[in-house]
Amino acid sequence: MVIERPPAAVLWLTGLSGAGKSTIAGRVYRELCARAVPTELLDGDAVRLLSPAGFSRAERDAHVTRVGFLASRLEHHGVTSVCALISPYADARSCVRQMCRRFIEVYIATPLAECEKRDIKGLYARARRGDIESFTGISDPYEPPVNPEITLDTTVMSLDEAVGAVMAAWAAGVGLDDSVASAARQG
Repeated sequence: MVIERPPAAVLWLTGLSGAGKSTIAGRVYRELCARAVPTELLDGDAVRLLSPAGFSRAERDAHVTRVGFLASRLEHHGVTSVCALISPYADARSCVRQMCRRFIEVYIATPLAECEKRDIKGLYARARRGDIESFTGISDPYEPPVNPEITLDTTVMSLDEAVGAVMAAWAAGVGLDDSVASAARQG
């Protein structure tokens, strides 16, 4: 059964730099706003400007945890958070999942070669030359999600299809356990 207005959620978009996280997140955010759903967009790069952090594993994990905590608090107050972060390490994403009541992990599984082609900032080329240390996907690992709620490969689907898949999962109550889903359906 489809839930008319599911409870707030944390939509967590993860993937390599250039995968399409921010583009998809921005469109999902606008779609939710158009439906009058209380929503906030938390882009990892934008949040990083407020609280500059380095790129060591510990610093990346702390950044992911900060954004995850903020998203979980918004969710607690009925606001759906659309979060776009590379969030390269499985443990940090798992930590965020545990903070949230309704966590929908969206893995933007765009292959590295395609991400490099899309790189308008030249970050991948700089990382390959050794100018950038600890660059995810080149000199630092990206641990793909093992069981994400949604996997999107932007090389084989349009932006509209990707946004549609996220919106459909949100509307269908993905991420809700059976007792929460049942209560939400009963109103």
